[in-house]
Amino acid sequence: MNQYLLVAGLLGELTAELQRLERWQDEHPGEEALASELPFCVDTLSFDQWLQFVLIPRMEQLVMLQAPLPTSVSLYPMASEVYKNELAEMASLLRLIGRFDLLLTGKVVEK
Repeated sequence: MNQYLLVAGLLGELTAELQRLERWQDEHPGEEALASELPFCVDTLSFDQWLQFVLIPRMEQLVMLQAPLPTSVSLYPMASEVYKNELAEMASLLRLIGRFDLLLTGKVVEK
């Protein structure tokens, strides 16, 4: 199957899981928050917000344009650190993030 279709499907699953967990926000955090130069915008956004307002839209744009997809992705370590006190509740989201890393890098995530 086309990698772009796989990525698009996984982005849809990430969106649905964030919504199921009630971590999807209706309110945009603002352009200033998105302009952070730190990885994952850790100084201005929660990880949930970064997924929703940075990762998902950027990846959707790459898919739409059929632009080169990143091959050096490592979201799972950050996600597992962020959610370390909620592992049971966040297990499905963590699995999706691990699949995302695998899809783009071809490497199995260390868990």
